Amino acid sequence: MSTSDEETTIPGAVDLPGGIVTDPNVKIDMLWGVKIPMRDGVKLNATVFMPQNMPQPLPLVFTLTPYISDSYQERATYFSKNGYVYALVDCRGRGNSEGEFEPVVNEPHDGHDLVEWFAAQPWCNGKISMWGGSYAGYDQWATLKEFPPHLSTIVPVASGYPSLDFPFPKNIAATYFIQWMTYTSGVTGNTNLFAAGDFWSQKFGELYKNHLPMKDLDKIVGNLSTHYQTWMKNCTQGPYWDRALPTEQDYARIDVPILTITGHYDGDQNGAMGFYLRHMKYGNEKAKANHYLVIGPWDHAGTRTPKKTIGGMTFGDASMLDMNKLHKEWYDWTMKTGPKPEFLKKRVAYYVMDTDEWKYADSVDEIATEVRCYYLDSLNGSANDVFHSGLLTTQKPGQSKPDQYVYDPLDTRSGEMELKANPDYIFDQTAALNLFGNGLVYHTEPFSEDTEVSGYVKLTTYIELDVPDTDFAATLYEVLPDGRTVMLSSDMMRARYRESLREGKLVPMGEIVKYEFDWFTWFSRNIRKNSRLRLVFVCPNTPSLEKNYNAGGVVNEESGADARTAHVKFYHDAEHPACLQVPIVK
Repeated sequence: MSTSDEETTIPGAVDLPGGIVTDPNVKIDMLWGVKIPMRDGVKLNATVFMPQNMPQPLPLVFTLTPYISDSYQERATYFSKNGYVYALVDCRGRGNSEGEFEPVVNEPHDGHDLVEWFAAQPWCNGKISMWGGSYAGYDQWATLKEFPPHLSTIVPVASGYPSLDFPFPKNIAATYFIQWMTYTSGVTGNTNLFAAGDFWSQKFGELYKNHLPMKDLDKIVGNLSTHYQTWMKNCTQGPYWDRALPTEQDYARIDVPILTITGHYDGDQNGAMGFYLRHMKYGNEKAKANHYLVIGPWDHAGTRTPKKTIGGMTFGDASMLDMNKLHKEWYDWTMKTGPKPEFLKKRVAYYVMDTDEWKYADSVDEIATEVRCYYLDSLNGSANDVFHSGLLTTQKPGQSKPDQYVYDPLDTRSGEMELKANPDYIFDQTAALNLFGNGLVYHTEPFSEDTEVSGYVKLTTYIELDVPDTDFAATLYEVLPDGRTVMLSSDMMRARYRESLREGKLVPMGEIVKYEFDWFTWFSRNIRKNSRLRLVFVCPNTPSLEKNYNAGGVVNEESGADARTAHVKFYHDAEHPACLQVPIVK
């Protein structure tokens, strides 16, 4: 299949008309309380919507969700008015479904059984797809893992990737996941509790300021959770999580069209891109040719319902992509005989921030035309704040003193500021301006012209520690000519997992060790003339993540009693050419 705009019909598509229904008088019917048996006898509950008086069976789209299916009523109505049967299904143990909800355990076989049951119903023509984001994006990949014969396509949006970005981004536990676990506890919706920001800030603050172990957070919150404790015992990539994820062999077998959607500020971007990039690496050529990617200027929720303003930043009209229309056109193409969606001009569509422009490429690897290496340097080892910063320069370093900083896990000043949330987080400079000695800052010279930066940045560092373990975080900003900053991308690492996320290796103290940060979030932005790039490098000390007390033990079991202060030496000389690689588009 070529990379042109040709209107290719997907093999096996049903000869039914596509297009958006404009008749406001279309009526829908509903089937309430449909009980669908799983292979172990547990019955999942579905609400099914379909056009009234449909002359023939139709393709079916369903959402499998732990978030109570009633919340998707508007989507179900839209698609059932536009030529599809739509089913809302509660995950087992949630809503009106039987069984117990055990996150990321049952979705592969439950998803498979749902597909095959729907395909056998008289109102379905045997063509099945799925809709949903976040967990409902993940469970599309989980369903595909078991290759149900009647699954025609998937559209995973903002997909969490268990063990990669949730609940342990880079094997560092996020406090958020007990909030999420409380949201999905029991059989009812807990939306108001989930959204009670003051409550969660209070509880995360108790953990953080009192230097308590992460494994006790469920007790602090008041939701003693077997699942939480199970996750605490499986806090690295490994067999517990592998069972819910496609293998290399699974990716090679995939043969359905896929539309992946994520955003520059999507909290699950690493998850969505993790699935996408693994398919690009291990998939067969035919299947990869039918895998499309859309990366827009959205946060997590915006990947399903775009908003013009997020985190204080306002985007142009082009950012307001009609997601229902795009999904509908995709289903028409893959399950009927409609044309390929006009928006998908090539296999990758990405939005360039600060230009309000969509651009296209055949692959993410082909977007950048140059990788510019900015070497890290400083004057006499001085790079400890934004006003006395180090350099990001295209000149290779010579003899240069290492920069140094101190991370004391018992110092709570930075985290206490963070607990006072700033809704304009994309522009917020509070953390960068208040390092309290924990971190380093580097700047480029002002850009001589507007320059598009699109893709993944990569940071190579050389660090000496006097503790057996700690955590690192790197954040990249644009410093605008007027002094404001725009947060662009970030990455983090637990030092013991510098070589592998599947096996830890404590740091040899007193030795210079190489660390490669190669999982920054993907972004695209026009860096303005006279803007600079700013790199901030710290040991994270935040209520949002479990605190590494630097002792080298099981981090989620450690507390303030285990704390050790880390003295960090950051090398950047001819022998240790620390470098920030930046993807440039000319």
